[in-house]
Amino acid sequence: MEERFWVQIPIGWAEVRLEGGAVTGLSLRREKPLEAGAFGEVSPLGKKVSQEIAEYFEGIRREFDLPVCLHGSEFQKTVWQAMRKIPYGQVRSYGDVAFMIGRPTAARAVGGACNKNPLWLLVPCHRVISGDNSLGGYGGAQDVKRFLLRLEGARFRE
Repeated sequence: MEERFWVQIPIGWAEVRLEGGAVTGLSLRREKPLEAGAFGEVSPLGKKVSQEIAEYFEGIRREFDLPVCLHGSEFQKTVWQAMRKIPYGQVRSYGDVAFMIGRPTAARAVGGACNKNPLWLLVPCHRVISGDNSLGGYGGAQDVKRFLLRLEGARFRE
């Protein structure tokens, strides 16, 4: 059975979806959703997710210790797993990630996988930037990407 709930964060609201004992979805809304607080009691895993997200934004947590279940193509899952290995406060280019997964000519496809990332904070696609050290694209809006990278103290070209 799927569980859904909202967590207020400094940049808006994160909708969390859990299923089968794992986080399966995380989406961002800038305004308070009408249904925030309407999903009922939050499970122990939901409370852990909320706590870890809060700790991340407070600058306490650098790694998430949450079970995740990623739904996507094999290529996307490979890219997402590689992104999970990028340390807090560091960035890699789309080309770097392509090289990490053994597909050095697939930088554009890596960008596509970043755009389809179902767990935007737990799978830190914000840590993937352009080869010239500029932000590059971001499905959640560049101001969000900039905010997250600044929060982590990452170096990038503005």
